[in-house]
Formats: sequence, C-alpha cells, structure tokens
Amino acid sequence: MTHIPKLLFGTAGIPLSTPNRDTLNGIQHIKTLGLDSMELEFVRSINISQDKAPLIKEHATQNNVTLTCHGQYFINLNARDDTTLQQSIKRILDASERANQAGAWSICYHMAYYMKDPPSQVYEKVKHNAKQIVKQLQDNNNPIWLRPETGGKINQFADIDDLIKLSQDVEQVLPCIDWAHHYARTLGKTNSLEQFKTILEKIEKNLGKTAMHNMHMHLEGIEYTDKGERNHVNVAESPFNYKAVLQALKEYNVKGVLTCESPHIEEDAILFKKTYEKL
Repeated sequence: MTHIPKLLFGTAGIPLSTPNRDTLNGIQHIKTLGLDSMELEFVRSINISQDKAPLIKEHATQNNVTLTCHGQYFINLNARDDTTLQQSIKRILDASERANQAGAWSICYHMAYYMKDPPSQVYEKVKHNAKQIVKQLQDNNNPIWLRPETGGKINQFADIDDLIKLSQDVEQVLPCIDWAHHYARTLGKTNSLEQFKTILEKIEKNLGKTAMHNMHMHLEGIEYTDKGERNHVNVAESPFNYKAVLQALKEYNVKGVLTCESPHIEEDAILFKKTYEKL
C-alpha cells in the first residue's frame, strides 16, 4: 500500500478550468495549477471505462499526480432489504476495481444511514458487510484503501469514533475525514484548533502512524441546518474555520491527500495549499 511522503492538495473531480474537460486533461491541468492530487468522482456512476483506466493510471504516474476516488452515493450497508444491500456491496466492489485499475490509492464512501436503528446495531451491520467487501478485495489482489467517510447529516453513519473503531475492526479500512461534515454534524460546535487537534490525537492514539501518514480527507465550506449538512459552499461564504484545520494538520505532520469539495474546487484547493505552506 502506497505511503504518501507529505500532505498533497487536490480537487474533487476534474478542475473546472481544464481545457477540453476530461480525466486525462484534468490530471495534466492539476499539475499546471500547482496541485498534487485529483479525486475520481464515481458518485453517480463509474464514469471511466475499463479500456481507459490503465491510460489514466499511466498519465497520473507520469505527471506525479496522486489519484483518490469517491464512490457512488447510492450505498446503504444498513439497508433493510437484502436486494438493496447486495446492490450496495456490488457497487462498492465494482467501483473499487475500476478505481484500482485507474491507479487510485484510496476510495471513500458514505457507508450507511441509521434509518432510526440503534447506532450500535448499525455499526455491527456495517462492520459485517465491510469485512465481506474487504475479503473480496483481498481475494482479487486489490490493495485500495476502503474509506468510510464522516457523514455530514446526523442520520448518516458515522462519526469519528465509529470510523476509528471500524478501522480497528476491519483490515484495509481507514477513515476518510471530511472536516466540514464533522463541523456540520456537530451543528457548528467543532470549529476550533484544539478540537481539531483532539480528533487527530484520537486517530494517532488508536490507529497509529499508519493512519496519520495515509490520510484521505475532504475540506470545503459548508452550510447546515438542525439536521446537519445542507450543502457545500466556498470557504469564503462559511464560518467554518478551515485555517484551524490546516494548522492542526501541520502540527501533527499529517501526510496523505486533502481533497477540496467546495463548488470552486480548484480556487479553494489552491487557497488551502498556499495557506498550509505559509503556516
């Protein structure tokens, strides 16, 4: 499994300013913008063909761009009916295979909804299904990191503690921390340097340097309601304290990938990188 030598900054998907916007040109444009990584967006469908995947991998390697992937939105490992559950598992396996063929190092997912079930019961169900998925990945010699992501809405699995626990209980799983989602699901209560450092401390204590040097994270501006996340906005339009997140990452020498999910993906990504380098 790849170890990333430093903290890399990139965009969720192909930069908007890319000439002839496609994945190959997007990777090239990431370099032109002075960024380091790009997230393949499989959120609605696997939009890279099997033929194209090796070309993307080669192009990313040549340009020294690290790829991650965001898997499909239509996933619920706590689904009530078995058909939906099996479809969710199949979607994760299919996307993980294509992402790996395209050279992505890590794939993140919103794994489940609570559906008014007790959180401990949902955790057990997600764990059971995640183990099945990882067994399949390993049987297929697929080393991609499977990343359960912080849910921005209160009814979404999961908070930081569950992500850490799942990473302890299941091989080849590490958290995808979306800092703005965490802020939104705590209704704005998590927004200070000390609080962000506490989260990193918890990850380091429970998951060690492996996790701290292999982080897959998201950062963006966000608006929320009493149910948690409403929508992503540019950081200038949000009271979310992104600078404190970057300061915490610097202090803990976090390595890995920080993907910008603001609407202005490249402008905020460049802002994050420049701010971080000045700290």
